[in-house]
Amino acid sequence: MPEAASSYRPDALRLPPRGHGWINTFWVLFGVAALGGILVACAFYTAPAVISDWQVRATAQPADNARVSEGKCSAKLVIHICDATLALRTPTGTVTRLVNYVFTGVHAGDYRVGVMADPARPDLVTTDLGLDRLWNRTITLMVGIGAIAACIVGALLSLLRNRRTA
Repeated sequence: MPEAASSYRPDALRLPPRGHGWINTFWVLFGVAALGGILVACAFYTAPAVISDWQVRATAQPADNARVSEGKCSAKLVIHICDATLALRTPTGTVTRLVNYVFTGVHAGDYRVGVMADPARPDLVTTDLGLDRLWNRTITLMVGIGAIAACIVGALLSLLRNRRTA
C-alpha cells in the first residue's frame, strides 16, 4: 500500500563538511577575480570604441584614404565579437586604431565594412558596422557589465553571509 502524502518525510539535507570552507572561499575569490578581469577587459577594449563612436556618430563620413588592415569577427550563438585594425592616412601621418565591437544579433556570413572618420577628429576612425550597431553595442555592453557586476556582488555577499554563519 502506498504511503499517504502526509506521512512522506524527505531525507534531511546534509551540509558540506566544515573543514572544506577554505576551498569554497578560494573558488569564490577565484571566480570574482576572473569576472573582475573580464570587467577590466571591457573597460580597456570594448568601452572606448563605444564612447568614441558616440562622439563622432553625427559627423563621421566615409574615408576614402583609409583601410582595414586586419579584421575578424566571431559569433557565439547571438553574441558577435569583431576586432579590426583601421589605418587612415592624414596629411600629418597615418592614424592607426584598434577597435573591438561586441553586439548581439542573428547573422550568418561575413561582414563588409567601410571605414568612417570625422574630418575634425581623424584619431577616432571607426567603421560603418560600428556606427550602424551603436545602440546595440551600447546596450550589450551595459547589460554585460551589469550582469558581471551582479555576479561579483552576489558572490561576495554569499561569501560574507556564509562566513558570518560559520
